[in-house]
Amino acid sequence: MKPIVKHSASVQVRTIPVGTDTSTQVLLGADDGMPNFAMRKFSMQEGGGMPLHTNTVEHEQYVLRGRARIRIGDEDHEVGPEDVVYIPAGVPHSYHVLQGPFEFLCMVPNLPDTLEILDQGC
Repeated sequence: MKPIVKHSASVQVRTIPVGTDTSTQVLLGADDGMPNFAMRKFSMQEGGGMPLHTNTVEHEQYVLRGRARIRIGDEDHEVGPEDVVYIPAGVPHSYHVLQGPFEFLCMVPNLPDTLEILDQGC
């Protein structure tokens, strides 16, 4: 495996259709030959977010900027820059941006991931 160095601006930005004003970039992933984990960057604009959903893989996140209320299971958490978040696989979670843009890095295992929407509201 060769080292990889690239600028995030060179990575395709994809809109998340189930979210509101939400996009993502796969900064490093299976397409780059990453054997174990993918590093993604999410961007959510003010008032945007993601509805309550589950994923089949865990999420490890680092907030870069902005503020959001994240529901994880039955608890709400307000997060901002330099906060870290761990969401176990299968646990319902949602995002509602309080101060945008809200941006965070999200590391996930390179495994099949199924997203299931539990509630359409953000």
